Amino acid sequence: MNKLCEYYFAPQSPWAYLGHARLVAMAKTHAVQVEPKPCDLGKIFSASGGLPLAQRAPQRQAHRLQELQRWSEYLQLPLNLQPQFFPVSGDAAARLIVAIRLAHGGEMALTISGAIMRAVWVEQKNIADADTLAGIAFDCELDGKMLLKSSETASVQAEYERYTDDALTANVFGSPWYVVDGQGFWGQDRLDFVERAFAK
Repeated sequence: MNKLCEYYFAPQSPWAYLGHARLVAMAKTHAVQVEPKPCDLGKIFSASGGLPLAQRAPQRQAHRLQELQRWSEYLQLPLNLQPQFFPVSGDAAARLIVAIRLAHGGEMALTISGAIMRAVWVEQKNIADADTLAGIAFDCELDGKMLLKSSETASVQAEYERYTDDALTANVFGSPWYVVDGQGFWGQDRLDFVERAFAK
């Protein structure tokens, strides 16, 4: 049986964006199955003592921008430090990812997740906008309008809430968060340790 990696993230997270492609590539190399579980970061912050970006101290906000710039340059990944549509609610995008996972499986959910993250941090798109989300899905060769309808159903909302509850049970307090063999790893800067866990 393949090793599993539970992947908790908020689709609007820049750190999830910076680590997403590396995680997918690593999992492929090590034949690890990734379970994408987009979750409600607001609820997780409330439960774990985290603060939304706008409520953080100025020095923390300034350091975050420095770190994003450093990682963007180091990884050679394009990133707008202050994109036009951010802060942005990730709920609609997360529900679309959930709907795609239910209809098309985890691999396609990972593909759309990466496209949504790029939409925020590279393409200056508003992922809270329904037409934008439908367009991203179409670009991934999916029926965006049908999936968007599906994403608004009670069953998808319940699954989204379940992922968030799973995250709280796993003591998640930030995005991205990876769980391998019962061990939690917070942040894309811990992917070296995640890969070691994959290789065991």
